[in-house]
Amino acid sequence: MTVERDSNNGSEPVLNSPLKLDNEAADQVKKKPSCFASLKVFLIALSFAYFAKALSGSYMKSSITQIERRFDITSSVVGLVDGSFEIGNLLVIAFVSYFGANCHRPKIIAAGCFLMTIGSFITAMPHFFMGHYKYETSMTHETATSNTSSNISPCLANSYQSPAADASETIEITMADCEKESGTYMWIYVLLGNLLRGIGETPITPLGLSYLDDYSKYENTPFYIACVHTISIFGPVAGFMLGSLCARLYVDIGFVNLESVTITPEDTRWVGAWWLGFLLSAAVSLLAAIPFLFLPRSLVKQGHASRIKCQEEMPPSKEEENKTPKSENVQLKELTNIKGFVRSTKRLISNRLYMLFICLMLLQFSSFIGFITYKPKFMEQQYGQSISRANFITGVTTLPAVALGMFLGGLFMKKFKLGLVGTAKLAFGTSFTAFLLSLLVFILGCQNNDVAGITVSYDGSQLETFKERSFYSPCNSDCRCSSNQWDPVCGDNGITYMSACLAGCKSSIGTGRNIGYGNCSCIEALSPNSGNFSVVLGQCPRGDDCSRMFLYYVISQVIAAFVYSLGGAASFIIMFRCVDPELKSLAIGIYTLVMRTLAGIPAPIYFGALIDRSCLKWGTKRCGGRGACRIYDSALYRNTFVGLTAGLRAPSYLLCIVFIFMAKKHHPKGDAEVAENTEKGDVFMKEDITLKSSECSGVPEKLKETHI
Repeated sequence: MTVERDSNNGSEPVLNSPLKLDNEAADQVKKKPSCFASLKVFLIALSFAYFAKALSGSYMKSSITQIERRFDITSSVVGLVDGSFEIGNLLVIAFVSYFGANCHRPKIIAAGCFLMTIGSFITAMPHFFMGHYKYETSMTHETATSNTSSNISPCLANSYQSPAADASETIEITMADCEKESGTYMWIYVLLGNLLRGIGETPITPLGLSYLDDYSKYENTPFYIACVHTISIFGPVAGFMLGSLCARLYVDIGFVNLESVTITPEDTRWVGAWWLGFLLSAAVSLLAAIPFLFLPRSLVKQGHASRIKCQEEMPPSKEEENKTPKSENVQLKELTNIKGFVRSTKRLISNRLYMLFICLMLLQFSSFIGFITYKPKFMEQQYGQSISRANFITGVTTLPAVALGMFLGGLFMKKFKLGLVGTAKLAFGTSFTAFLLSLLVFILGCQNNDVAGITVSYDGSQLETFKERSFYSPCNSDCRCSSNQWDPVCGDNGITYMSACLAGCKSSIGTGRNIGYGNCSCIEALSPNSGNFSVVLGQCPRGDDCSRMFLYYVISQVIAAFVYSLGGAASFIIMFRCVDPELKSLAIGIYTLVMRTLAGIPAPIYFGALIDRSCLKWGTKRCGGRGACRIYDSALYRNTFVGLTAGLRAPSYLLCIVFIFMAKKHHPKGDAEVAENTEKGDVFMKEDITLKSSECSGVPEKLKETHI
């Protein structure tokens, strides 16, 4: 008599007679284990899925400013667009985390990756149905596209036109432009695509990490999670690098003559090819879905392979055959019904350690979301960097430091086998140190750019309050310029003027973005002895002091990010150790739900609303109404942005101290208890495997004698 696996029960071995084997030999084929049925394969697939979702998410963050300018919306509205991802996530996170834990988790993750692909495509689609991007400019189309030098006076060109025919033609053109401008409401499709991407990303974290923790050794879980997060950090690196590349490409590249574009990537009106990166991220998400389609529903837990192999060779008793499937079915039924879901949720809510952890992480996550959403814009407005350069610097400096820190932190937790208290201390220490370093940004700022009529008067003196600003001066009183038009030029005196007309320029030379204006009366009035009264397109660059401050800012951010990331993987470990093992997936789901609802959605909105209060000059839409902000008050922006970020994080550290004391009370033996239990578990496992092996050693011989 031999032992064979029953085809009706994939995991239970049964006894079969030689006669039965001879009759069914032609019908049954022994199934070889799939090469995908490995925890290492799942670890690689999950890491790539994390990379894909991090790529999409970070590219959205890097494109926020581009989307804001392309659709002429405020920072608070673009914050709502960014928060739609969290809305989609919270719609299904609780149910996916609870019911998905009892289903085929790899296939659910694959379905989520497919939804991320569709969402990214929808986000990019508005570009192909909108008209060409039209930015504010005082230059006529003929001046921009002419191949010959022209001599046009911006001062006279902005004067009021008297002929009725010209006025009617202008009205017709304006009405046509207004009809095209209605397409700016297509930002709603960007919101919907981002929402769908949020739904698709939902199962990756709760189901992926719980699957990983279920089938890995206790001491290996922190290292594996650190590996996943370390590899996922390369997603934001790739996302910000892709954002930097696309930001350098004009939004309508391939559809317009680039020689007619008079603005550069350093201009606050510039819009890059934001749509291109979403198409590429959709392709990456599609590739991430494929490996999960071939992964099994369950794996063999690490360290149990020898014992399970022995058990497969030994015939089970009839009592075990009848008992195991029945008990598993009852347990599965209890876990998948609504009553079980409510009961499990109540258990988590009544867990004081878990709820305190949720509260402190809510403050931390709110600060992080607001910071990462508007960081490129902060670098642009505070230090005069282009969005492309800001994304590039973020990608090549801060994020690699985070990846290295998370990897080293995971190794540290694995080596010392930190328990709940030790992990909490590590997370608190690294986060608080990084918080102190981040406060340096308060003193690493730059002064406002000198803009005539906004930050300085036309005679070059600083305005005490920006309410005293005036766009007109005797030097441009004869030009009849528009105060709503933002087409900045830089004078030889180092002052930026809102337009060549407001600078009083009466001549021009050159074409396209190489055009220059001369005979500017406002520059002559300020520096009559300079002999050069010309301006060039664009704002004046910041001084050397600001460049030095920017270097210090980058260094401080890299160090702070590295220190903080040393405890980056600790949050999930703390969560796992706070709750019962069977509630791990649901705990991650509720954690994610709270973070998305109370931090991910509102944080970009109220950060954006407060940032809008520091705007000094709003853009104007072609049909009237307020567009995107063109220039901010640097000091107010810095104090608002950094102050709000620090103000949210500071109270969380008080909760961290309370959490550590509560953890010591519930786990008085601390890490020693964990290490002792782990060692005992390893000893018992070895003894059990040895005992089973000794029993198994006799099985083949007995079976052989029986068969003979």
